[in-house]
Amino acid sequence: MKIRNRESGQKNELNMTSMIDIVFLLLIFFVMTFKIVEMEGDFSVKMPLAGSASAVVDPTDLPLKLRLRSDDSGSLAGMALNDIEMGSGVDAFDKLRGNVIGLLGSSAPVEEEAGEGPEIEIDTDYNLRYEYVIRAITAVSGFKDGDQVVKLIEKIKFAKPRR
Repeated sequence: MKIRNRESGQKNELNMTSMIDIVFLLLIFFVMTFKIVEMEGDFSVKMPLAGSASAVVDPTDLPLKLRLRSDDSGSLAGMALNDIEMGSGVDAFDKLRGNVIGLLGSSAPVEEEAGEGPEIEIDTDYNLRYEYVIRAITAVSGFKDGDQVVKLIEKIKFAKPRR
């Protein structure tokens, strides 16, 4: 036996108030519990413009040039900072950080106006793996000394990759 609704013109409406309340509670919960990682994305990167014939060099910047060479498999074959060879081993990035500290001074640079301060240009081979570039950026941009962050070089730019 079929049961038919004789009042077909009447519609059942859903009460959306409680669902909206729950959505807003979840939104507030996720916003309040979000934590920003301190060291993530703590460097500014300048990429070269495509087709740029000549680059403008600021004579007030330190002439720091980091050259990363790779072998055929994309591994790090050698690294040099201003023609000072760092090698390619595990401790090469520690040597790099030590040389940057030696060139800039033993303490962190004083807060300067925007656009000033030391700058480094990273020149890589075309097939070098990104992990080595990121480790080099991490080594020259700064380090943690206990709970304090010591910034070294904030202005990082890339040369066109070599093939």
